[in-house]
Amino acid sequence: MLALPFIPILALIVQTAVALNGILIDRQEVADVEWQVTIATDLGKVVTAMQLERSDVAFYIFANGSTTRLNLTRRFAETDKALANMSSWPEMELPPSDEQDDDLVVGNRSMFESRLNTFRETISARESTMSGALLWYNRVNTILLEHLTRQIKETDKSGVWRYLIAFKNLLRSIEHTGISMVQGINYFGVGSLSNESYISFVHHDAIGRDLLNASFTYVPSIRQTYSQLASNLYEYGKLRERRREVMGNRQRKSSLDDAEYYFRSMGSYLDQLRTLLKDLRRKIKTYVERSLHEASNQEAVGIAILVLVLIVSPVIIVLVRNAVATIQMFAAHLALKARELKREKRKSDMLLFQMLPPSVAQQLKQTQQVPAEYYEAVTVYFSDIVGFTEIAAISTPLQVVTFLNSIYRLFDARIECYDVYKVETIGDSYMVASGLPVKNGDKHISEIATMALDLLAGSVKCRIPHRPHDKLQIRSGVHTGPVVAGIVGSKMPRYCLFGDTVNTASRMESTGEALRIHISGEMKMALDAVGGFRTEHRGLVDVKGKGLMDTYWLTCKEGVPQADPDAAETQATLLDETYDSQPAFLRRLRGMRGERYI
Repeated sequence: MLALPFIPILALIVQTAVALNGILIDRQEVADVEWQVTIATDLGKVVTAMQLERSDVAFYIFANGSTTRLNLTRRFAETDKALANMSSWPEMELPPSDEQDDDLVVGNRSMFESRLNTFRETISARESTMSGALLWYNRVNTILLEHLTRQIKETDKSGVWRYLIAFKNLLRSIEHTGISMVQGINYFGVGSLSNESYISFVHHDAIGRDLLNASFTYVPSIRQTYSQLASNLYEYGKLRERRREVMGNRQRKSSLDDAEYYFRSMGSYLDQLRTLLKDLRRKIKTYVERSLHEASNQEAVGIAILVLVLIVSPVIIVLVRNAVATIQMFAAHLALKARELKREKRKSDMLLFQMLPPSVAQQLKQTQQVPAEYYEAVTVYFSDIVGFTEIAAISTPLQVVTFLNSIYRLFDARIECYDVYKVETIGDSYMVASGLPVKNGDKHISEIATMALDLLAGSVKCRIPHRPHDKLQIRSGVHTGPVVAGIVGSKMPRYCLFGDTVNTASRMESTGEALRIHISGEMKMALDAVGGFRTEHRGLVDVKGKGLMDTYWLTCKEGVPQADPDAAETQATLLDETYDSQPAFLRRLRGMRGERYI
């Protein structure tokens, strides 16, 4: 029992520990997501700075080095500032310079800054071409965007990856739109695009628009923000017309003013997209902060639950241990009481079985009622003490009780050897029957006859304890026939026999003689049918209520000599009443009064 409470407690501890472990893992994943967001944000800022620098450099080259409209130094400083805030740097292959034929592998940020400064120094309106500048910046941005893609991991345990992918797609959309913008500037400045430049414009413009729509798919809330931004942009409608014009690629007059206007308009549009990018970055930051806050709360709750379980568990175990000890003590005490109750029940059952037949007693205990039963053949025995009235008149009550107790103990011990049932004793009258409550066929005849001879033989050896010179003489009567037996009374129920057979047996006893067994004619016929017994004809006897009846004496069994009362008397010794032969309450009375009865 003590081990049973450990099972749910251990299960609760394990469950809480597993839940806390899951919470810690989730919090670590959220922390990893925060790191991804930080890297993505830094890369986004660098890519944005490189895009702006690419646009300014391209227009600088297109405008033949005009610095009246652009300040490249300030743009370079902003890009360097974005590079300085980078927390992670990818390994990248930069396009070759004039002095290098192969790609340059850049493994750290300082090498990239050195290579970027070198490229900036080589920028010249006369010596550099727009395609060469585009190639260098496009390659750098492609590498940075690929690194950003590797940093963003799709996971089912965090919804921030949708925002990050939308962020990446929007950044790539700005990248491709910026490349197509350079080709548009070239179109308005030159008047037409070569096939290669035209294909590049269409390709990057389509990819930019597709990536923008993909961002709306991942985060639908930014579509409404985009619509608002587009409606606030005055040149948005004209930009669509300019885009259709470039898509047509019809030969037109070159115009530096149109190219500059297109550059400014597209710059404003890209600034609006970057505003949308900032809004998305703010959403990501808010989502991550909320996720971190929830993870921290869950972690605190999980730790509190685990600590509470670890604190409460020993208390529960101690309480259960005390309860088990109490239960064990109670169980031991209850088992002791159960054994005592069982002993007392055995005693009460033994006393009940002495007062009632066991089968009848069991039925009475179970059903609270025993119906009367008819028995076709039963043998009934009666005996009494000759001259008992005179003996009782000259004896004290204690002497009478002691005398009867010694006689009935002898009789009770002897009838245990036979299949008979002691019905009752009233005064000096002793009543025994056979064939009930359990039927035994014809066996009841021989059982009662043998018992009667045995009780007669035993009685001649007894003396009256307080009158040693007086002989004990019993008178016996036996009859066989049908009876009705049943329980009578409710306070002190008795198993009683009713019928003419009982009356006849009683009349046989009352009309008999001392030291003789008086039987009826029916009993004599039954003994003859059974065989093995000797009888002596007595003759006609006037029986009260029955008239004249032909009766007999039961003398002995075949092969066993008839008992001689005189010889038995000479051989008998005085029955000395000891404490063992007396009832317990008589022994206590004798001890209190200091009397000795002989």
